[in-house]
Amino acid sequence: MKILHTVESYPPAVGGMPEVVRQLSERLVGLGHAVTVATGRHASREGTTRNGVTIAEFNVSGSLVRGLQGEVATYREFVIGGDFDIVTNFAAQQWATDALLPVLDKIPVPKVFVPTGFSYLHDARYLEYYRAMPDWLRQYDMNIFLSDRYHDVDFARSHHIDNRVLIPNGAAADEFLPAPQVDIRTELGIPREHALILHVGAHTGLKGHAEAIGIFGKSRLRHATLLLVGSDKGTGTGCIDECRRSGWHARLNPLWRITDRRLQLRVLDRAATINAFKAADLLLFPSRIECSPVVLFEALAARTPFLTTDVGNAAEIIEWSQGGVLLPTRPDEDGFRRADISGSALQLESLWYDPARRQRLGESGFAAWRERFTWERIALRYEELYRALLQGRTREGGQ
Repeated sequence: MKILHTVESYPPAVGGMPEVVRQLSERLVGLGHAVTVATGRHASREGTTRNGVTIAEFNVSGSLVRGLQGEVATYREFVIGGDFDIVTNFAAQQWATDALLPVLDKIPVPKVFVPTGFSYLHDARYLEYYRAMPDWLRQYDMNIFLSDRYHDVDFARSHHIDNRVLIPNGAAADEFLPAPQVDIRTELGIPREHALILHVGAHTGLKGHAEAIGIFGKSRLRHATLLLVGSDKGTGTGCIDECRRSGWHARLNPLWRITDRRLQLRVLDRAATINAFKAADLLLFPSRIECSPVVLFEALAARTPFLTTDVGNAAEIIEWSQGGVLLPTRPDEDGFRRADISGSALQLESLWYDPARRQRLGESGFAAWRERFTWERIALRYEELYRALLQGRTREGGQ
């Protein structure tokens, strides 16, 4: 098959969505298909191929609500006139999907949509956008939802959108099963006797960095390191400066010195990040907004129990895997979620001082991941769906 995936950003850009599309695209190439990714330009990208995936860059920005700028017509012509068998758009509310919504009827091949959350569903600025959404969903041949309980799938269900399927996110077996080649504790200077509490997420201001620092600081852990792994590139007015100030204050805090607690901010490459997942005793992820957090699946793959806010479908991932625990969470007026710091600190202490429970969570989560949530298995589900859509279209055409 000749497959086109469209997404706002793609590696070397970092983030959950680029990683999801990378995993699927590269694995479909490995299954023998020709995959092209249409995406935005990136200053650090070298060449037009990456691990067998063809990359088509476009200088486009914005959305239907904020306005589309740049090579919109060129992008539409590329998709509509391209020699593809199937087109999949990843994520609403950004240009790589929004630029195509008004011209869906002109795309001559089966079309798939992966909404990934509808995070602005209740934002007044998006009222007209979501009034039109049911018609757009019906124009797609299939809509892939990452969970069975979240804004996007609930919206589809309420509008009687029947062309939908659940295919979750995951983590890669070929990345997480091999033994680490590097001791990440030694590399980062983290003492062997320290509890290693990990947070992974770009410094956007919405991934719960401030909350993680607050929870860790409020807890009564001793001999412990909080490791914040995430890039500050492309995050705009994110939280990196605030996190750096917190690190500076932590070094001066006499209580942290007495209890031997430390805070590290690191930008790590993919291999080192995976090693950090494996070395960690806990993943602490008090994010404010998510759809289906990839980092939770990666914690499962690393046998690392996690603590997470009730954000996106985190509760559903816990039900599927029995690999983590929900932090006490409250909704904000702006629709985001926030962890209760004091209650979450107690959760962190409780789980850290119960090693048998941590082991049960880690093993249960790992077993569920091996059975259901490897990217290898998930890519096969996408391949099966694409083939079924093509066969259905062929039958409709009488060929």
